[in-house]
Amino acid sequence: MEKKSIDWANLGFAYMETDKRYVSYYKDGAWDEGALISDPSVTMSECACVLQYAQTCFEGLKAYTTEDGHIVTFRPDMNGERMEASAARLEMPAFPKERFVEAVARVVKANAAYVPPYGSGATLYIRPFMYGKNAVIGVKPADEFEFRIFCTPVGPYFKGGIKPLTICVSDFDRAAPHGTGHIKAGLNYAMSLHAIVTAHKAGFDENMDLAPGTRTKVEETGGANFLFVTKDNTVVTPKSDSILPSITRRSLVHVAKEYLGLKVEEREVYFDEVKDFAECGLCGTAAVISPVGKIVDHGKEICLPSGMSEMGPVTKKLYETLTGIQMGRIQAPEGWIQVIE
Repeated sequence: MEKKSIDWANLGFAYMETDKRYVSYYKDGAWDEGALISDPSVTMSECACVLQYAQTCFEGLKAYTTEDGHIVTFRPDMNGERMEASAARLEMPAFPKERFVEAVARVVKANAAYVPPYGSGATLYIRPFMYGKNAVIGVKPADEFEFRIFCTPVGPYFKGGIKPLTICVSDFDRAAPHGTGHIKAGLNYAMSLHAIVTAHKAGFDENMDLAPGTRTKVEETGGANFLFVTKDNTVVTPKSDSILPSITRRSLVHVAKEYLGLKVEEREVYFDEVKDFAECGLCGTAAVISPVGKIVDHGKEICLPSGMSEMGPVTKKLYETLTGIQMGRIQAPEGWIQVIE
């Protein structure tokens, strides 16, 4: 398929309407067969449950053009599993994982002309989401739901190369104990907006969210998991019931163990020990790993030994290995790559 005439090298990380999207409706206890449609607009009641009570969840993944010219997606089954978990917690019907993976493939194939070429630094971002659609005025779950997937070509998350971030310890709690921090609910991200705007106004790139209540342990940011490296090259990731189980973070853990032979610890991380780490990064779909050079706790600076000029050596190896797998330069573990065409 001939590619669209797009300046791939100068794409930003923003929405661009593409030709097709997938939609399926849930009514009377069942999902319909679903279809690809051209219309990007959504019509619903002003009293729709999603508008009144934020009954919605979403996912994010990417399609890539590999070195050998194939269009692929990365671990879409994991996104499908996570969306099933999110739906269950929000009293929404699960959209089956198998149908999820198939729908993702259909959307990517239908929009293949928008998948950036290999080497451009750009990718096709895929956004599956689900919401309660019928009118609900009492506080209760909806009875009718809509599942949709759209996609949009995006440029590198960081224009001009990856530079270490300066982040601050947030004064706000991202999620409540026993709440919804472990699922990809839209309401979690609404909760993070004031915190990130506040951080940006103060000159910081991101927040470090601490455990609610005790505020003694590291959790995550509004949109990424933390990954630390000790001075003896052990990879450490925070463990908590209110952290979103990042697919990128779990993939990096596997890469650290199986590809790089590193020791990995998935455990509670106390804020007091952050000063002793050699490297720090934020991991997620958009940027894979964003290195952190400095953490500021109400005026007190914690400067990571990896510095403010480039990624630390271990973080860089993790980044290069995982992106190499995604782009087809390095052999992937079985089942990680789905070839679309």
